Amino acid sequence: MNQKELKELIEFLIEKDIAEFELERGDVKVRVKRAGEQTVVSAPPHMAFTHHAPAPPPEAVASPAPLTTTQKAAAMADEGLHIVKSPIVGTYYESPSPGSPPFVKVGDSVEAGEALCIIEAMKLMNEIESDVAGEVVKKLAANGQPVEYGQPLFAIRQK
Repeated sequence: MNQKELKELIEFLIEKDIAEFELERGDVKVRVKRAGEQTVVSAPPHMAFTHHAPAPPPEAVASPAPLTTTQKAAAMADEGLHIVKSPIVGTYYESPSPGSPPFVKVGDSVEAGEALCIIEAMKLMNEIESDVAGEVVKKLAANGQPVEYGQPLFAIRQK
């Protein structure tokens, strides 16, 4: 892996907002872990470098940071909405197969035990079910995106 490939990888991870990534290819091992505005890359000594994200414009510094998905979910929980969280780390899919309609849409009524989505982990497709009956108020994950353990997926207004 050359420096250009490494730079492209870092830019991709920043674009997709991936906080941590590890890759092993032969005798090359690359681990990227983002913390705030700085990205640190550990690689063989002849390839290691640190990438700093560009400084925000002065007007952006004065404005409050946008709410994270977790903060939005906490605000929704305060409104009496039930938050369905990911029980595993994996990739979120809103439908059973590409081209199929999603399991649920915002505004749909769901029963306890009804499938809401799939989380793929280690080549296994795990159906995530609603643990309450109610109305889907908000989807908090994007199709095909990685999700973390405990990450909010849906906000449901209980019946």
